Amino acid sequence: MPSIAFGRFDDSFSLSSFKAYLAEFISTFLFVFAGVGSAIAYNKLTSNAALDPAGLVAVAVAHGLALFVTVAIAANISGGHVNPAVTFGLALGGQITILTGIHYWLAQLVGAIAASFLLKFVTGGLAIPTHTLAAGVGGFEGVVMEIIITFALVYTVYATAADPKKGSLGTIAPIAIGFIVGANILAAGPFSGGSMNPARSFGPAVASGDFTDNWVYWVGPLIGGGLAGLVYTYAFMCTTHEPVPTEY
Repeated sequence: MPSIAFGRFDDSFSLSSFKAYLAEFISTFLFVFAGVGSAIAYNKLTSNAALDPAGLVAVAVAHGLALFVTVAIAANISGGHVNPAVTFGLALGGQITILTGIHYWLAQLVGAIAASFLLKFVTGGLAIPTHTLAAGVGGFEGVVMEIIITFALVYTVYATAADPKKGSLGTIAPIAIGFIVGANILAAGPFSGGSMNPARSFGPAVASGDFTDNWVYWVGPLIGGGLAGLVYTYAFMCTTHEPVPTEY
C-alpha cells in the first residue's frame, strides 16, 4: 500500500537525483517561457492587454503544447512533474518522497523565475503578465476554481502516468496532460486565470514585482493536487481494479 515517506538524504543528494532536479528546472523553464511568452506575444501583436476570446484560445493552446513537450522530455528522468502541485499530489500518494519533492519544488520555482526574468530581458522590458482574479471573482471563488481544475490535472497524471496498471495508456500521458491543461485554461482563464501551477504563477509575480492574488495560486492548486493524489491512490491504487469487460 502506498504511503507518505520523508525519504533519505543520501537518495536525495545522489547523482541521479541531481539529474532529476536539473530536468525539472529545464522543463519548468521551457514551459513558463513558452506559456508566459505566448501571452506577451499576443499582447504585442494586438496591442491589447485584456484577455479576449482569441487570446484565450492562443494562450490555452500554447500552454497545452508546451506542457505536452516538457512533460515528455523529462518523463524518463524526473517523471516530468513541471508543477509543484503535481509533485505535492504524487508525494501524498507515496509516489515520491517528501525530501525529494522539496528539491523538485526548488528546481521548478527557480526555473519559472529564470524564465520570467529572461522573457523580460529578451522582449525589451515588456510587462510580464501575472495571474490575477477577474473582476467580480473573489478569493474564495478563485481558490475553488483552482482546486477543481488542478484536481483534474493531477487525477489525469495519476490515471495516465502514475498508475501501475496504466498499460499502453502511459504512452499518451504527456499529450493527455497537455490536453487537460489547455481545456482547463479555456474554462477557467476568464475567471481565475487557469493556473493549476504555483511555479507558473510565482515566476512572473517575482519578475514583475506584483504578487496580487498570488496566494490563490498556491492554496487552490495544492489543495486540488493533494486531493487528487489521495482520491486516486486510496480509491483505485490500493484496491484491485480491472478494466470493465467489453465482451460477455
